[in-house]
Amino acid sequence: MLRRLHPDQPDTFTFAPANHAWAEAQITKFPEGRQASAVIPLLWRAQEQEGWLTRPALECVAEMLGMAYIRVLEVATFYFMFQLQPVGKIAHFQVCGTTSCLICGAEDLISVCKEKIASKPHDISQNGKFSWEEVECLGACANAPMVQIGKDYYEDLTTEKFSDLIDEFDNGNVPIPGPQNGRYAAEPEGGLTSLKAYTKGAPIYNASVQTAVDLSDTVKRIDGTEVPLLTPWLSKMKKSKKMLPKT
Repeated sequence: MLRRLHPDQPDTFTFAPANHAWAEAQITKFPEGRQASAVIPLLWRAQEQEGWLTRPALECVAEMLGMAYIRVLEVATFYFMFQLQPVGKIAHFQVCGTTSCLICGAEDLISVCKEKIASKPHDISQNGKFSWEEVECLGACANAPMVQIGKDYYEDLTTEKFSDLIDEFDNGNVPIPGPQNGRYAAEPEGGLTSLKAYTKGAPIYNASVQTAVDLSDTVKRIDGTEVPLLTPWLSKMKKSKKMLPKT
């Protein structure tokens, strides 16, 4: 599929201060002359900040990494995880449409998107809040059908539950992600048949859901202040240099 940048582009792009610090830190992971290896994480952070990748964002990343613009454009257009057109201000819904989800009702979820968001994928809802698309397998086949919303998976969906989720987001809430039918994770719907001893003392939510609950708002645009900036590799690099034999 040929992917192009959206015809309507903003004039400028600038990383938020904390995001810029994060981006500069990622570059230090790679040896001098190999900074281009950071292109995907920097593009991803630009998308997390803006919701989609603009031409000025690609130019900004290219300048930071000392890359030709066309090389950055090649990466952005190759990987479908990068959105090259505007998305909803609140959330972009990615409906898995591959085998397991398709068998279990993905087409019905897509019908909900067409009814409540927009008739065509990548179009933005009339209120500007939402957009949607069908994507390939997201790896949650045991919990089909499912939708990725922001960073989180909403699994074991029905059309009614999915419609309710959209309404929740529309009302300014962030529903708890994970299985929506009462399952803890991906165990049999009738309950565990083995390893039952490990359920004693288990937290309320599985690890993925608990992380989302702790972060509270997992659909917001990222400005870099959400978590502390950690660079453990820098101290390891300093130790490695000290251990090198002197010449």
